Amino acid sequence: MSSGLSERDALSINMTTEVTATAWDSRLKTYASLKIQEVEKFTVVVITDNYYDSLSPDVHFARRYRTSPEASIHAEHGISFYVETTVDNRTYGMMFDFGLDPVGVIRNMELLNVDLSRTSAFALSHGHFDHWGSLVKILKHNKSKIKKNTPLYIGEETFLNRFSIRPSDNVPTDIGRLKKEEIEELDIVKIVEIQNPTEVIPGVYLTGNIDRVTEYEKGSPNLLIKRGDKLEQDFFQGEQAVICNVKNKGLAVIAGCAHAGIINTVKHAQKITGEKVHVVIGGFHLINAVPEIIEGTLADMEAIGPDYIIPAHCTGFEATTLFAQVMPEKFILNTAGTRYVFAG
Repeated sequence: MSSGLSERDALSINMTTEVTATAWDSRLKTYASLKIQEVEKFTVVVITDNYYDSLSPDVHFARRYRTSPEASIHAEHGISFYVETTVDNRTYGMMFDFGLDPVGVIRNMELLNVDLSRTSAFALSHGHFDHWGSLVKILKHNKSKIKKNTPLYIGEETFLNRFSIRPSDNVPTDIGRLKKEEIEELDIVKIVEIQNPTEVIPGVYLTGNIDRVTEYEKGSPNLLIKRGDKLEQDFFQGEQAVICNVKNKGLAVIAGCAHAGIINTVKHAQKITGEKVHVVIGGFHLINAVPEIIEGTLADMEAIGPDYIIPAHCTGFEATTLFAQVMPEKFILNTAGTRYVFAG
């Protein structure tokens, strides 16, 4: 795929990075503690992830999907979750992120009994293709099941064009953009852009824009965004994560990719809720990170002290294995098709 950029354009990218970072710092907000209701049960179904193992054992609150003839889970470089809450004995559902390959993701949804007729909301963490790639075809495939004008929650700049400087390359590659017009033409969901913490189904909140408080989670200069005619480092100012407060347990925090930094994300969830952390699950975006960043993340996560830690997607092999070594009693290996049930 051609980047459409000259080497001169590529070399000029970093000239805007310092200005953009300073502008981002000025956007930080102070939130009063947000009282979010507790849920009796919080179910998380991992529709797809980078890794699948049919023989990985069930552990604690995790139940694995078991392959059978002609019924195998699809894994990919992508992530997708279906979550449900039980509040006052009523159940509510939401889909968070949509994976990459629609054939595999839709098949997984069928195998995992993910029924979008029960879904009250959709949400997208950020504008990278491995999180929205299947969105339009999922909506088309389930049009008869989805209630018209079901909200699709997004953050700022979701629809802008993204670029990436891949390993062993020095020229940006165009990695596409989610097209707002394609979603609107379907006339199925209603796009809702948010900046502040927002309840999306009973007991489930999106974080709103995530405060940046750590010294080391500064993002990757290899991930770029096009604003107007300028290509700049992408600080993912509109990235969203999911928060749910499980009765008698504490917060469940789900990150799509944690480009804002997984520690920033979890601390933001704590800041706006005032609650302790029960479990952190999702992409931590530590793949190809330098050792100092991985070590800082591990140290800060240990200090936060979640009951369980479940790295996924873009966390990377090195960081995932270190979490397993440093936090063995808290670590759970994630696999595509796993169903987690957190209950008070």
